[in-house]
Amino acid sequence: MLKEDILQIQEKWGNGVVQIGKNELDAKNFVNKMYATEVLMKPTMAKEQAFRMSHTDIISYFIGGHISEDNGFALKPWTNVRFENEAIHFKNKQAFAVGHYFFTDYNGEETKVEYSFGYIIEEGNIKINLHHSSLP
Repeated sequence: MLKEDILQIQEKWGNGVVQIGKNELDAKNFVNKMYATEVLMKPTMAKEQAFRMSHTDIISYFIGGHISEDNGFALKPWTNVRFENEAIHFKNKQAFAVGHYFFTDYNGEETKVEYSFGYIIEEGNIKINLHHSSLP
């Protein structure tokens, strides 16, 4: 895994969130492609159920579903997601990135979010196995 690989997966993740909101990408396929089988997630807007531990729970967060507080974060819809990495570290076959990402809405307004992502290689692909994000 190289820094360029992490930048590429971050771009794919951001574009995927935008495409879900435009109904151009199925959330289930997105989550299966981007997230490892065993994943820990702390979504940005989650309060009542602060953590998501399965693909089903992550899909609920992105498009709404079985968790009552989930309104479909990816359905905003967003027009762009931009990453600003503070640091990317590599350890064995894992990578960890922290920084800010900015979600742009249709009015051109950005929402700044702090994040920490962990990445592993699973089935030959880089996938997210740790996702924590929160408002500053």
